[in-house]
Amino acid sequence: MILDPIILLAIGIVLVVGGIIGLKLHPFLALLLGAFVVAILTPASILEQFALSKGMDAGAALSFSKKSVGERIATEFGNTCAKIGILIAMAAIIGKCMLESGAAERIIRSLLKFTGVDKAPFAFLFGSFFLGIPVFFDTVIFLMIPLAKAMTLRIGKNYLLLILCIMSGAAMANSLVPPAPGPLFLIGEMHIPIGLMMGCGIVVGFFTVSAGYIFSVWANKKWPIELRDLVDAKLEDLKKISAKEDQNLPGLGVSLLPVMIPLVLICLDTAISNFLKGANSVDAGSLFNQFAPVVKFFGDKNIAIILGGVAALGVMAKNKKDKGQSLTPFVQTALMSGGGIILITAAGGAFGGTLQQTGISAKIAELTAGYQMALIPMAFFIAAVVRTAQGSATVALITASGILSGMAGQANLAFNPVYIGLAIGCGSKLVPWMNDAGFWIFCKLSDLSEKEALKTISPLLVVMGLTGLVVILIGAKLFPLI
Repeated sequence: MILDPIILLAIGIVLVVGGIIGLKLHPFLALLLGAFVVAILTPASILEQFALSKGMDAGAALSFSKKSVGERIATEFGNTCAKIGILIAMAAIIGKCMLESGAAERIIRSLLKFTGVDKAPFAFLFGSFFLGIPVFFDTVIFLMIPLAKAMTLRIGKNYLLLILCIMSGAAMANSLVPPAPGPLFLIGEMHIPIGLMMGCGIVVGFFTVSAGYIFSVWANKKWPIELRDLVDAKLEDLKKISAKEDQNLPGLGVSLLPVMIPLVLICLDTAISNFLKGANSVDAGSLFNQFAPVVKFFGDKNIAIILGGVAALGVMAKNKKDKGQSLTPFVQTALMSGGGIILITAAGGAFGGTLQQTGISAKIAELTAGYQMALIPMAFFIAAVVRTAQGSATVALITASGILSGMAGQANLAFNPVYIGLAIGCGSKLVPWMNDAGFWIFCKLSDLSEKEALKTISPLLVVMGLTGLVVILIGAKLFPLI
């Protein structure tokens, strides 16, 4: 008997959630268990159909369907490691060095002088949103979480508020505003002008992150979470750093280098890549085109964050020079922390990958093919179901835009297709849980337990997504843009 993809999804959910919360299994083991059971229950015929849907020829699809369960899980595990392994390892080093050297403390003191204590969460909220436009979601999290920890030590409260503000800003920018990968694919599939999507995405993003801020304030009061001892940095040591005089801390410019180097390089690469796509007439021998490969090399997210890590180690070395301390123990401690995050995240990627191989996306497309709801709520609903089912907001964006691209091009559409694209972006936020690599990255970097993350991060993104849907429906009615 061939099990329906919906049934396989339900089995996977029960195993992972039940294993972590009910049986108290380590997330790494629970996720691998879920991936193993889903993979073993997925028949070869379904695997072959999945491979064909991904553009493989008949021979390659047949070969894929004959792969062993272990090989398929290991491949998905490895694919996730390839995407985030270096990023997480270097981010752990950057975070450790910034905290221990006093660089994070210097940035926070400067930020407080500019915003004041009361407005500090707004700086994290909107700062993360605009960082999230050119920079990958996980990179923003890596760069901002150490600053949130340092800020909490400085003001003595509101840790949960600060990290939820980071999540609010980065998550919405990732799904609403090009050149983030998901929105960039979406506008190509649905033939939406990039400038229109960027402008409307920022407007909708303002309302969604505002709703996210309100929820974050409420959650911070209801479930106050204190900053805890970290694997890579004890609170006692960090408190000593926060008590240092200004003259004993690195300068602001030097402190910003580990963050600004990857940020500037990634943004520059994004800008030049987008320019080259739209400027076919640029002389191939021009100085600009000769410069572009260099920017492309250093703007790669892995290279950029490695350079940020080198800068962080440099700041750390200068701080420890007078004490004659080696950097090796600090790096080793950071990598111990980062290694655990990599393993859990990769296991989450393996689980999400095996779910995709069941054909869950195609099943959702089939179920919604004759759906007669209004296009905007339908777009939101499809993206939300796909995101919840397989964990990736980008996959949800791609799937939903593929399903709806034909409908969006109807000549009699009463509003601009950009509203359908925005609805897909907001729907892709629902619902983050254990099959989402980003869930684990945020959970582990912020030191939240799985239970704490499920009752804060998950409803936060639900609130923001639904707020976005309401704003989009109102906008399409009042400002159809046609």
